[in-house]
Amino acid sequence: MPNRRRTAAGLTAAVAVAGAAVLAAAPAAQATVVDVNYACVTKIGPKDAVSPVDIKAVKSGSGYTITMSFDKGVSDSPIELGKGVMTPRAELVLGGAASGTVKVKGTPNTAAIPPDTPIRIGTLTGTFTPTKNGKVTFTAGTLIVHALGMDAAECKPKNNPAPSLELDVTGLSGGDADPPAGNDDDGDDNGSGSELPKTGPLDSAMALGTLGGTVLLTGAAGVLWLTRRTAR
Repeated sequence: MPNRRRTAAGLTAAVAVAGAAVLAAAPAAQATVVDVNYACVTKIGPKDAVSPVDIKAVKSGSGYTITMSFDKGVSDSPIELGKGVMTPRAELVLGGAASGTVKVKGTPNTAAIPPDTPIRIGTLTGTFTPTKNGKVTFTAGTLIVHALGMDAAECKPKNNPAPSLELDVTGLSGGDADPPAGNDDDGDDNGSGSELPKTGPLDSAMALGTLGGTVLLTGAAGVLWLTRRTAR
């Protein structure tokens, strides 16, 4: 019997641990690799390229570190680009519970890029700080390839791509989309009717102090009146 009890207790603990692991592994973000058809305006004419784009988010302090990566190159150069002369940057379009854009930026190329070869874009990184709870989507926006001291290519999605990331923002204090009911400050609380203004604890203490002072003065006046009658 003791062995059976220990076995049952062990199974219960294992199930509890497994359940906690499943809950801990529940995704707070859903990422999807999306094919983005870029139309690029370059110094040597228009270029088109399709690249799968992957966007991810990792919690960092009060915000998130956002990364954007490309599976294929999006443009090329007629001349060789030396090491460290090309830096990409991009904008991610926010949707859902947030609006605007998030700017992400890459690091300079670590190796020379041969001429007429698709430029491989490394990982671009940025920061997103949410202001309210809810689901936020991230969609690939404009991509800029900065090379040889100038913006050599500007690429914009032309296929209206779907979001690459949906982030579920939770736990922000006071970050709900709608203000709580009954918290309207536009009410008329300053009227001059018969109602007295609402007072807090400090106001109540002051009111009691005033009342006590009035009673004290009234008592003193009574004593003076009795004293004068006695003197007569």
